[in-house]
Amino acid sequence: MKNCNLRFASQLRSDNVKIKMAPRLQLEKAAWRWVESVRPEDIKREHIELAYRIGVPACKRGTCRRNCKGNPNCLVGIGEHAWLGEIDENTFHNIDDPNSERRDKNTFVGLTNLGATCYVNTFLQVWFHNLELRKTLYLCQNARAEEHNMDSDYEPQTICEHLQYLFALLQNSNRRYIDPSGLVKALGLDTGQQQDAQEFSKLFLSLLEDTLSKQKNPSLQNIIQQQFCGQFSYVTVCNQCGRASPLPSRFYELELNIQGHKNLTECITEFLKEEKLEGDNRYYCESCQSKQNATRRIRLHSLPRTLNLQLMRFIFDRQTGHKKKLNTFISFPEQLDMGPFLEGKDEKCVYELSAVLIHRGVSAYSGHYIAHARDARTSDWYKFNDEEIEKMEGKKLQLGIEEDIAETVKTQARKPKCSKGYHCSRNAYMLVYKCQEEEVTDPSQTIVQVPAILQRLVDLDNRKFEEWCCEMADMRRQSVDKGKAKHEEVKELYELLPADDGEPYEFVPLEWLKKWLDDSTATKEMDNSHFLCSHGKLHPDKVGEAKRISQRAAQILHERYGGGPRLDHTSLCEECVSQRCRVLRLKNQLHEDYREVSNLVKSNTKSDVGYWVSKACLRVWRVLALEQLDEDEEETRHSNGKTNGEGPDISAMKEYEPEPQEGGGDEEMKTFNEDILCCHGGLSILETERRLVTAEVWSKLRAYFPKAPQFTQQQEPCQQCLRLEREGKENEALNRMMASDQKSSLLNLFQEKNRPVLTKWPQDTDTLYVVSMFFVDEWKKFIRRPAKTTPVSSVGNSLLLCPHGGFMFTYDSMLKGDAQHIALLWPSEWEVIGRLFLVDQPISICRLSQTTPTGPTVEYTTQPELCRECRDGFIFQQQRDLREYAQATVYVRKVVDDKRMIKDTAPEMNVSGSEAEEEREEPTKVDGERDPDFSQSEDGAKRLKLSDDVAAGASPSPAPPALSSTSKAGSIRRSTRHRKLRGEKALIVSANQTLKELKIQIMHAFSVAPFDQNLSIDGRCLTDDSATLGSLGVIPDSIICLKADEPIADYAAMDDVYQVGMPEEGFKGTGLLGH
Repeated sequence: MKNCNLRFASQLRSDNVKIKMAPRLQLEKAAWRWVESVRPEDIKREHIELAYRIGVPACKRGTCRRNCKGNPNCLVGIGEHAWLGEIDENTFHNIDDPNSERRDKNTFVGLTNLGATCYVNTFLQVWFHNLELRKTLYLCQNARAEEHNMDSDYEPQTICEHLQYLFALLQNSNRRYIDPSGLVKALGLDTGQQQDAQEFSKLFLSLLEDTLSKQKNPSLQNIIQQQFCGQFSYVTVCNQCGRASPLPSRFYELELNIQGHKNLTECITEFLKEEKLEGDNRYYCESCQSKQNATRRIRLHSLPRTLNLQLMRFIFDRQTGHKKKLNTFISFPEQLDMGPFLEGKDEKCVYELSAVLIHRGVSAYSGHYIAHARDARTSDWYKFNDEEIEKMEGKKLQLGIEEDIAETVKTQARKPKCSKGYHCSRNAYMLVYKCQEEEVTDPSQTIVQVPAILQRLVDLDNRKFEEWCCEMADMRRQSVDKGKAKHEEVKELYELLPADDGEPYEFVPLEWLKKWLDDSTATKEMDNSHFLCSHGKLHPDKVGEAKRISQRAAQILHERYGGGPRLDHTSLCEECVSQRCRVLRLKNQLHEDYREVSNLVKSNTKSDVGYWVSKACLRVWRVLALEQLDEDEEETRHSNGKTNGEGPDISAMKEYEPEPQEGGGDEEMKTFNEDILCCHGGLSILETERRLVTAEVWSKLRAYFPKAPQFTQQQEPCQQCLRLEREGKENEALNRMMASDQKSSLLNLFQEKNRPVLTKWPQDTDTLYVVSMFFVDEWKKFIRRPAKTTPVSSVGNSLLLCPHGGFMFTYDSMLKGDAQHIALLWPSEWEVIGRLFLVDQPISICRLSQTTPTGPTVEYTTQPELCRECRDGFIFQQQRDLREYAQATVYVRKVVDDKRMIKDTAPEMNVSGSEAEEEREEPTKVDGERDPDFSQSEDGAKRLKLSDDVAAGASPSPAPPALSSTSKAGSIRRSTRHRKLRGEKALIVSANQTLKELKIQIMHAFSVAPFDQNLSIDGRCLTDDSATLGSLGVIPDSIICLKADEPIADYAAMDDVYQVGMPEEGFKGTGLLGH
């Protein structure tokens, strides 16, 4: 063992001197250095131990920053450092101190954010701090709470019950925060979607008012109105007669426009300012009995005890069609005198600021809501941020820097200075003022007692919380005790792990040792099965994933944790080491053998005994040899060499990759000489693909490819292949003769000359015959390449018939789109067809001329007759396919005055993930063949056909091909793809997509807001946004005309649009709207 250690150390030193490489690669190279001088049959025990790196020196603590995976004796950096020193007890568990969940003294309770419910939490905290509202809710009758069995959980049902229980917990719970999911679930809110906080406030108070109005106690029925409801009237005064028409109304909050204002007074003043009604907006005066110029204004008559002022930060942006946020600084006072704004009252009406609701973020569709509220008992200010509650210093409102910074605003406005008693915010969206007259000086009046029945429920919840705290504390103690025991075990066993020289040893998995030292995972039994080679022993390649430890330590670990199979010194696999030695020696020898074989092949030495080899294999035999050696190496691996997803190393293979040569095979070689082995197991008859080499060359190749097929010089080619080749040549000759005969018999059909057309029925016949276009195309393929294709034996007209044997096309349909499925034949051509091919069903079209009193008439019939039922079903299926498409292209064309195209100046935006298809190149026209855009008269003159639809610029329906019976092979092929015009863009749509979704795509492509889009197709306006494109008749390749009322030039104004993934639903379907 000492000699082995010295040899391994010297090899490592020599490798380090020659080249700097990773330690793992150094160890692997040194482990197999001996194969250069030792043949497989001469391997001894010392070579096997070198391969398994038994003698690699063990690393000492402090020398390795991490574990050396290539060294089975390195036991450093596997997690032992956490156990060998003094350990803090907190490292034995991952359980937080349950007291951190306990409510601090003289603080309020927070509310859990359930995903995106911060807007709910802010209003719940503000309403909780409204003492009168809280007192009133506590007085509501709650029979469910009174009858509740304390052995089960209390589950409120109505909104009042939920609020009662929630407010009681907020007041007297021992928890630092509570879960409002009961109320949120009762309201049917989506916890993952941000909603409009102002709309939630209105709807919730309305729902609460309706619920309280059903209480039997009269003092409870109007509490919402008493607290939040004020009176104003819209007064309209006629300028002609002076008659005033008041319209009384109630309000629960004043919605104040902040655009263009700097302080709250300006906002209120604008809210109450006089409005002139003139021109088209004139007022109909009852006294004058006519429309007159007038003025209108709002007059405040009374104000509520709690005044809610909504700052309209979220406004509708007409350019984008969505809401956006105004990040305007607004200053507001701590004391607000509303007396000057009241109608007909001179006395003071002073309000005290009691809450400020904040929205952080620059977008109306994202951000975070928090609330600042004043404690009515102590006048201290608190910030409520979901679970976190922060008390402001010095009984002053401090909005904080984070509330008044819009992180991504492009133009940062400097925060204006505020006078004493004023505050300034760019994120405040609601101000709550409390009437100063309602403030009481007696502290006892600010104390709200929780009713006994609700307090019992709170006490029950507090007991559960205390039990949970005790349970968590016990779990912490148990984890600490377990950790201390594990600490002693590790300290004892880690000293026993290293295996000394000459001492019995075993291999254990490195990952298992790491998990044993990682207290966060449970220690399972050892599993060494994935280390085994095909011989049931330790595979040499798996040494890096195992560690060599003393047999004493292994015995203790196996007794405590179990597992297996156990791998000791007898588990070193001599067969795997011998095989690897052979492979490595051949790899080392490959370069020299390749050079020698190349020289022998170039010398072209004559020999009496030669062997056939594949030319393609001979060119790449070094690459094939490397592949073969890697396969031989992989054969000894567990699970066919796919352990841990590893495959053969092809890096060395690429080093010898030859340059591509002309004539090389396209298919990748798998086995040497496989391409000169025929399907019958004999020598291939293709002499151009093989060559003779000498016996010396073949012996060298045979050493690398022992399983390759061997063919001597005297080997006869496969007789079966020779016979098949002769038969194939005879068949080719017959096919050429057949093709020549058929072409001469049907020359006009092949060359597309003198073809009958339905639009101009030939005068010399009353009958034309029909075959499928598929038959004609296949027949032409055979005529052009008779040696490469199979002859056509039958016509196969059943393709054009329905299951009942009826014809599927009408005369009119064959004039249009169905012409692409059929070919028309002259009677003489039909006779030839019947003689040359098997005809399953003759199909003909007959012209019947009759003379009637009104004049001559012409009818067209088919034989077999048309099957009306199947024809109707076929048309229905076609129409349904047009209505049920997916991922189809439509074209949107921007127009001005419904006629003139305009040049679109908006930047190109890839909205649909796909652009319009590119045009196909048009092949040159062959002389003597017809252009489908020309019709040909009897005298051969060509006249350009004008399509009325195209000339009118209308949306083209699928244009019928030229009215001849066949397509024009070889003529100028007009592209069937749509040609985009200037100002037109292609969009990818589906039939089940709504018109509104299409308008959003158009907005991105043309920068036109959805409500400014006037869409039409074929002169028909598309107006129903909720309708699907299929129901609106939008089919693939349709051209949709877009007329924009007002183009948008400001792309920055569309920022919010890109943040809206789906149309805004608001509180649709929730309990707030009575659902």
